[in-house]
Amino acid sequence: MGAIAGALERDAELMLRVREGDAASFTLLLERHRGPVIHFIFRMVQNHDIAEELAQEVFLRVYRSRASYEVTAKFTTWLFRIATHLALNWIRDGRNEKTQESLDGAQHDGVGRQVADTAPTVEQHLLREVRLREVRAAIDLLPAKQRAAVLMHKYQEMEYSQIAKVLSCSESAVKSLLFRAYETLRSRLAHMA
Repeated sequence: MGAIAGALERDAELMLRVREGDAASFTLLLERHRGPVIHFIFRMVQNHDIAEELAQEVFLRVYRSRASYEVTAKFTTWLFRIATHLALNWIRDGRNEKTQESLDGAQHDGVGRQVADTAPTVEQHLLREVRLREVRAAIDLLPAKQRAAVLMHKYQEMEYSQIAKVLSCSESAVKSLLFRAYETLRSRLAHMA
């Protein structure tokens, strides 16, 4: 926990340095958070190229807001609030043409890159891939806010309070979103149990 808390404090310190004009600190923040932001946005918009563009816009907004940055919440909460709003706006504005990537392109979300267990058989590997695709597809079918809450909770390991700040709602609303999302996922994925 100490290392995580230290990293979070360093993020705020780095952002305060960025506010003072330190470009190297911005580069460190970008390197540290670019991958998780792209992964999160990709899971929201289901298109790697759009995720890259939106992530670029996230960091552009972070940089543009540097002069007004105040340490009122965790840096990652602020960062993912920007990412979530951009992704939800992209979905809402109808720019989401549901352009699905090929199976080769699905490797961009990072899940497909996981190292398999010790020498799985071809059948085990294929079954695992099919299950991962089914889980991803089930998550992708959730309403946008539920999907965002699940992705932040399970994949970014954010606490309810952080998710509430990102989505601009109460913790109880987050719990309700997650409850409905997980119930839907349990129903859709019951055949896998």
